[in-house]
Parts: sequence; structure tokens; C-alpha cells
Amino acid sequence: MSIWWSLHLRREAASVPLARRLLLGTMETAGVDPDVSYDLSVALTEACANAVEHGGDAAPGTASEAYRVTAYLDGEKCRIEVSDSGPGFAPGRARPALRPVRGDAEHGRGLCLIRELADHVQIGNEPGGAVVSFDKILKWKKDAPLMAV
Repeated sequence: MSIWWSLHLRREAASVPLARRLLLGTMETAGVDPDVSYDLSVALTEACANAVEHGGDAAPGTASEAYRVTAYLDGEKCRIEVSDSGPGFAPGRARPALRPVRGDAEHGRGLCLIRELADHVQIGNEPGGAVVSFDKILKWKKDAPLMAV
């Protein structure tokens, strides 16, 4: 079983729950374990929030007004990519360092959360922006309708 979808979203806060709901609906329909679905949806939310906040200059009519989310459910794994057209990560920092963040901080925890919730994470630059991709091995509900065989 293989499912994939891609969204081209405006860099607006309202786009984040849309991507999250689409991922959760896909996972539920396929029969993915709810705990795995939740972990991936939180990681996706953090990656999208980063793209919205840091993904470009938001000048009307420019490519930086948008970002892209792509999800692949392929076999026993789900891979998610979030890319934007912003300035990317600073040179020499393609893999941002984990840094301590206060528990009540409202910013700075997204990449740490993604790393904790996913099995494999890649963070870096691509031509024209930043990309965050992560994957997780899927667990399935009993008698899942689209379970990989």
C-alpha cells in the first residue's frame, strides 16, 4: 500500500491545522495506530509553523508567500517533507544544534520536538529555501483496511 499527497500552502497560520487534519484523516483511513498518527501530526505542525514563521519575506506576489508539504505512506513507513522558499538555515548550520529551551518558552522547541517524535530527521537547505523531512515506522490498528502487507 502506498499513499502520497502534496499541498502548496500559503504562509498563513490557518494553513497549519489544514495540513495536520489532512495527515490525521489519511492515517485514520489507512488504519495507522492513533499514537503514531498523533506523533507525526505534532511533528508536522511544528515543521509547518516554522515554515510559516521563517519561510520567506511574505511580500505579495513572491514565491515566499507559500510553502509545500508532502507526505508519503509507503509500506511500513511514513515520510513527511516541509519545504519553503525562505533564506534557509545559516551557512554551516544545515543541522541546527539542539539547545536548551525554558519549559514556558513559546518559541525554539519545534526542531527538538520533531527530532523526538520521528525516527529519522533531515534538516537542511535546498535551492531556494529550507527543507525539513522526517519519517517514522508505522504501527497499524488490528484489521487496518489499508495495512501494508
